[in-house]
Amino acid sequence: MVMSSESLPSLLSTRSPLQNSSSSRGCSVPKSNRLFGTDGIRGKAGQLLTPALAMQVGFWAGTVLKQETGQTGTLMMGQDSRCSSDMLAMSLTSGLTAAGLDVWNMGLCPTPAVAYLTHHTEALGGVMISASHNPPEDNGIKFFGADGSKLSLEIQQMIEDHLHFSAAEHISGGSVWGHHHTCPDLAQVYLESLQKPFIGTLNLQGMKIVLDLAWGAATQLAPKLFERMGANVICLHERPDGTRINVNCGSTHLDSLKTAVALHEADLGFAFDGDADRVLAIDNTGRTVDGDYILYLWGQHLKQAGQLPDSKIVATVMSNLGFERAWEKQGGQLIRADVGDQYVHAEMLNHNAMLGGEQSGHILCRHYGIGGDGLQTALHIAAIVKQSGVTLHELVEGSFVTYPQILKNVRVEDRDRRCHWQSCEPLQNAISKAEAAMGDQGRILVRASGTEPLIRVMVEAADFDMVHHWCDYLVGVVDQHLVP
Repeated sequence: MVMSSESLPSLLSTRSPLQNSSSSRGCSVPKSNRLFGTDGIRGKAGQLLTPALAMQVGFWAGTVLKQETGQTGTLMMGQDSRCSSDMLAMSLTSGLTAAGLDVWNMGLCPTPAVAYLTHHTEALGGVMISASHNPPEDNGIKFFGADGSKLSLEIQQMIEDHLHFSAAEHISGGSVWGHHHTCPDLAQVYLESLQKPFIGTLNLQGMKIVLDLAWGAATQLAPKLFERMGANVICLHERPDGTRINVNCGSTHLDSLKTAVALHEADLGFAFDGDADRVLAIDNTGRTVDGDYILYLWGQHLKQAGQLPDSKIVATVMSNLGFERAWEKQGGQLIRADVGDQYVHAEMLNHNAMLGGEQSGHILCRHYGIGGDGLQTALHIAAIVKQSGVTLHELVEGSFVTYPQILKNVRVEDRDRRCHWQSCEPLQNAISKAEAAMGDQGRILVRASGTEPLIRVMVEAADFDMVHHWCDYLVGVVDQHLVP
């Protein structure tokens, strides 16, 4: 069944978000063996993410959401362009409808579109099928609660605990089945919401903007958005292509965008990831403008408008010391959260902060939405540049100087070793040695990735030689003691 936004008067009504239960149930599965990571379930399609697993996840997610809300109803669904996304969508839908939920599938759309439509309708929740910036062979499943935010860790754990039981044995007969609806036009409702804050106040006419769409979820909406706002738009990797999503393009590979900005003498460029919940920018000189700079510039703009309470910004442990110290010199507060937009969001709520994000380009602004939104962020940065009357390069040059920072990844396939890296005594001794040598002139961050089989080693200091030396040293220790 294909349905348009005009067919949805009962769903597209404003309502107060349902609150997720704050269950105190303990984890019966050790953290190292958890299926849900920092951004849902993610792994190789056909290996970890099989149709059978997706059906199980759909059934138990639907069952748990019904139990937690005490209601039945609708789940919003979207997907990126990966070749495995249709397979997983069908399997998830099978499980969700077996649990008695209706599924409204928007098809190809950005992750923030699912979050937005979930929040602004009477849906019980949402689900996005995507592995974000990961390579084409990976895929993922991430759920949203009724308010459009990522499901709490407690509810994710409840779903995971149920996966030990066969869904087939719990599916009852009768008339409890849900229905599937194909709703591609709902993405236009999301697109209109991005434009709404600027109607009558912003025109990007005269600006030339390059968009790297990464063969992914932004391909259908991002060009329309910037063209409607008056910009001259040049697109790279502009078709949905599941075999090439994120391959040498998008927010993790900026070379082609830099080349295009120079070739077309553009004002700036934006690179999205596969599901368009993050974005990085390139200024008119080819300089990378990462999430720290975006937070600083947007923070200044909101502060001047009186829309940044107590000048608070939430960043992560990855954010540069140069950003932190420059923001503090302006009388601002920088609050650090763990890596992951759900942790940034939690700290924003805890501290009543309106702006937060990650160096990687996940930016959250509570004035306009709940989660990270690459299209929203890109449009606001373009607006700041347009309204300032100067180039993005000049804005960045007048902001702050980054401390030298090196981030290196070591692939550690052994999950137990990776997730318990803190118990590796030689590595802990090496970290202590490096910290003692750098003192207050630098900092070290070692962590296991929540989305890939990697140990990430980050070293930052005022002196580049010091950064390079200690990063190589720590990577060598990780490689020696954690890689079989």
